Formats: sequence, C-alpha cells, structure tokens
Amino acid sequence: MKITKVEPLFIDRFLFVRVETDQGYVGYGESGAWGHLEASAEAVRKFAEYLVGKDPRPIEHHWNVMLRFQHFSGAAISGAISAIDVALWDIKGKLYGVPVYELLGGAMRTKARLYSHCKGRTTDKLVARAKRMTQEEGFTALGCMNPLLEEGLRDPWFKSQASKIQDAVDAVRRVREAVGPEVDLCVEIHSRMTPAEARTFGRAIEPFFPMFIEDPVRPYSPDAMAWVADHVPVPVATGERFINLHQFQTLLARRGVEYLRPCISVCGGITAGKKIAALAEAYDAQIVFHNPLSPINLAACLQLDACIPNFAVQEYPFDNAEIEGSEGLRGSRVVPGLAAPEAGFIKIPDGPGLGIDLPEDAAARFPRRSMTVAMRPHVDGSVVDD
Repeated sequence: MKITKVEPLFIDRFLFVRVETDQGYVGYGESGAWGHLEASAEAVRKFAEYLVGKDPRPIEHHWNVMLRFQHFSGAAISGAISAIDVALWDIKGKLYGVPVYELLGGAMRTKARLYSHCKGRTTDKLVARAKRMTQEEGFTALGCMNPLLEEGLRDPWFKSQASKIQDAVDAVRRVREAVGPEVDLCVEIHSRMTPAEARTFGRAIEPFFPMFIEDPVRPYSPDAMAWVADHVPVPVATGERFINLHQFQTLLARRGVEYLRPCISVCGGITAGKKIAALAEAYDAQIVFHNPLSPINLAACLQLDACIPNFAVQEYPFDNAEIEGSEGLRGSRVVPGLAAPEAGFIKIPDGPGLGIDLPEDAAARFPRRSMTVAMRPHVDGSVVDD
C-alpha cells in the first residue's frame, strides 16, 4: 500500500488533512496551530513531498522523519505533523478493521467523562449557563470556565489587582454554590495572572474544591509554573501550548503540574499523545486532552482516552459552547457522527480507525473562515492576554 495524496483542507475555521492511498483507504487528521493555520497548511504540503509514494503503516518512522527534519520546528509545523500522524493512524485502523485504540493496547473503558465549556460575559450569565449544562444537559464537570469573564471581548480593559482577584473568586464561589459538590470545576485562567496573583487566587478558591486551575500563568516558564504549583493548595493544569515531549517532561520533573493538557492536534498527534500519557503516568499525573476543535480531533482524543490508565476527563467544546456575540460554527455541523453525550459521558467510537469521517461535501458547504490578527487592548495602550 502506498500514499498517493496528502492534502490540507480549509473548512470553516478548521484545517483538516486528508491522506489517500492506492488501496482506497483514506485517513483524516486536524491541525491545532490556532491562528497560524496557513503556515501549518504549507508544512503539510512540504511533508507531502516526502510521504507520497511511501507505505503509510510505519507511523513511528514517518513521525520521526517529520519531527527531526532540519532541526527547527514550531507550533505550525507540529500542527502539520500532528494532523498527518492522526490521519495515518486512521488509515491503519481502517486497513485492519479496528478502532485505533486496538492498535494501542486495547480499551480500558468504553466511554469517557466530559467537561463541557461553560462561558459567560457576566457572573450571572456564567452561573445561568452552569445550571443549564448540569441540570438540563447532565454534565458532571464544567471547564473553560474563565472567571475573569472577558474572554473574546475587544474593549479596552482595566481592573485594579484587588477587584481582578476578588471578582474571579466570587465567580468561582457562585458557580460552586449553583451546581453543588456533584460537579467538578475546571477553572481556566488563560495565563492572565502573575505568579503572585495566581497564589492569592488559588488559596482563595480552595474552599470551593476546583478540580484544577488551568494556565494560571504563561506556560512557557516551567520554573514559574512550578512555583505556582508549589504555592497553591489546588491542582494545576497546563500543556495545551506544548509542542514536544520534552516540555512536558521538564514540567513534570519540577512537580509543576497535576493534570497535563496535551493537544493531540499540535503536540505530535496520537503517536506523541501516547508517549506523553505514559510519561505522565510515571509521575502520577493525569491526562485531560485539550480539544477546542472539531469532532475529528475529539475522535482522536477519545481513541487515546480509551486506552490510557491515567485519563481524567475530556474537554468537549462543541454544540454547547454558544455565547452571546460568538460566530463560531459548532464542529458537529461540519463533521457529524459521534455519539451524543449521556449523563456527562460519551461513547468511545468503535468503528475502524477514528470511527468518524469528514463528509465529502464539507468544503463546499462550509467555506473557509480566516482568523484576523488582534489582541485585546489595555486602557494604557498595551495588550492583554485573552
């Protein structure tokens, strides 16, 4: 069997990769190099020059060639490698007529617990959404719950340090009071605190028992993240922006994280995800795969969720992430086929490969939408992380 075509596909806000073979097997993956998908698509085309004519089955070999080629990398290139890697696993599963998890040691579980995105422009709206997601839709965990509330807005921002922390603590308190102790809270900070602010915030929300606080500070300094983890009484999660195995190992060695958040679509695909999960297991850390993308990436995450012992919960972004002012198309409109959540869990796809395919007419039905470069301004003219 030989690869005949490797093609990047821009569909709505997503970048998919389609890999075709001379025996009719087709695999799909997705790049998560958010904001830089054009560069990632060019990397896919570059790797296609190497892959076309090759047997798709020696995935580890191809992964190493792409990863180690010319030494220099980055998120856009890693996103391309990730998408191609997932597509190759999809092909291999289809070839042997088994889900990918069977090629990775077999399933430990048949369904995965989910955390649903929970957002709101105000604390009242955040609380109302939390109630709906738990009481009406049955989720037992809420995530992407940014207590700073301004995510996505472009108005100039300013708050005093005291009000910034106090308002965030109040948001967590009110959500906890609304949903009770039967629901876990995954509190997303999006790197918008200093280490000292994160320490104050983490200590203040301890009585509300968050499952974790995610990216309280910028994740690129393992020393800063480890300092925060050492000074707060609640678990820390990070890793969605990491693009190689060594970044995870460095932070684990410093005991700077309890929940790793690898993004299958940017960390190196299923091949890297399995390695990262094994590394985390050795440090007694748990895995919460990052997924703000389409059902293709969710299906890839679920294949790993099925077969790793240290799976904690899976991010579930689409169909229930609506927020006023958002124009984001829900991913399941582009790629249908995954089971609907039931009581906060989703069935692991058990069809061959990923168990889901990109519809042939998706590109025609959902034209490309590009992301423009913009950052939220501070009132002093600088920029604010969002």
